[in-house]
Amino acid sequence: MEYNDKLARFRQSHLNPFNKPRDEKSSREDRDDLASKDSPPGSPRCEPEFHCPERVMDLGVSEDHFSRPVSYVVRLLQGLFLASDIQQLRQAIEECKQVILELPENSDQQKDAVIRLIHLRLKLQELKDPHENEPNLRILLEHRFYKEKSKSVKQVCDKCNTFIWGLIHTWYTCTGCYYRCHSKCLNLITKPCVRSKVSHQSEYELSICPETGLDSQDYRCAECRAPIALRAAPNEARQCDYTGQYYCSNCHWNDLAVIPARVIHNWDFEPRKVSRCSMRYLALMVSRPVLKLREVNPLLFNYVEELVEIRKLRQDILVMKPYFITCKEAMEARLLLQLQDRQHFVENDDMYSLQDLLDMSSGRLSLSLTEIHTMFAKHIKLDCERCQAKGFVCELCKEGDVLFPFDSHTSVCQDCAAVFHRDCYYDNSTSCPRCMRLNLRKQEQGPGEESWQ
Repeated sequence: MEYNDKLARFRQSHLNPFNKPRDEKSSREDRDDLASKDSPPGSPRCEPEFHCPERVMDLGVSEDHFSRPVSYVVRLLQGLFLASDIQQLRQAIEECKQVILELPENSDQQKDAVIRLIHLRLKLQELKDPHENEPNLRILLEHRFYKEKSKSVKQVCDKCNTFIWGLIHTWYTCTGCYYRCHSKCLNLITKPCVRSKVSHQSEYELSICPETGLDSQDYRCAECRAPIALRAAPNEARQCDYTGQYYCSNCHWNDLAVIPARVIHNWDFEPRKVSRCSMRYLALMVSRPVLKLREVNPLLFNYVEELVEIRKLRQDILVMKPYFITCKEAMEARLLLQLQDRQHFVENDDMYSLQDLLDMSSGRLSLSLTEIHTMFAKHIKLDCERCQAKGFVCELCKEGDVLFPFDSHTSVCQDCAAVFHRDCYYDNSTSCPRCMRLNLRKQEQGPGEESWQ
């Protein structure tokens, strides 16, 4: 009996539109009575609407009266979205999937249901993720991992070689070598931080691809020691052009980098395939001035004109440096900070970084250094009277303008640093006049007395 009552109530709440209505007269009287009750007294009587039987038949054929009503679907989705624990969210996701399949394709209701399904899955991921409360800093194998806050950046995990979806994954980045990985992969890392290697051993491999053979590595990856072979598709051996060793596909992603040894010996800037570890090491070393070209390959200056030009500009800047150190205006203007990105240019003239050679090959270094050289010379020769007073007059011809040691048409005495015209200095067979004067004064003075000029 209870089942029959439930069935009757269900049928009353879900009327079948194909059921035959009551006779036309009784239905019209019911509508008139309802309109008279709803309308205020004295209002004109509303005429009954005209119902076309063809329209009724059209609605009965075109509309799907057996599917769930839209209002019911909306209430269902709103109820699903209130789920809080993992079990409820999983059940809500399954019900939301069923609703999406039942709704008309490409309809607005179906699009809203898909959006709610995405939010439900993200909410479930947040509840399932055990790493949300992890510390912001983790130190492993000299890595300093900081938890990233960005949710919209897609990266690749350096450990498992899969995508890092910042919207649903917790991930870390090493501030030293920029090693990126999922939070779940932190405890699986076996590679130490490359920054420590750069700090303890700041030098390049200067032999071109020093290969020793795969048998010397026992047919294993040089980094993770996984088995590799030359012709095996799953475990293909990939050679790093920088170290000459072989790596597996997880440690060698066919990244391209300029090899320092090929630049120094062959002036070859073509990028070659290197392993991930070598890629990070070269990226950290690219701005370090550790290449002494005069010792490694002195013949390179005979074939590369840009090297000779850059060396002359650097020597002139080193000569200008004492002027700026003793000049108040230059110190206030901080002229030497124009070379703060290449600090070694104001310390020596023979050390180069790989970035210097890259910029030299593209022509950028020559342009920027020439501009800085012109600005420095302008300050000394035109703008600053204090620096102008430190110039020289050629004592051989005693003609012409004030000379400076960085001028292109001058020669400098190696003993007393006096400046002369180049033609005058080489045409005069006698010794330097200033050196002769200083030697004469030393002879006239006693052995215990000293003279600075």
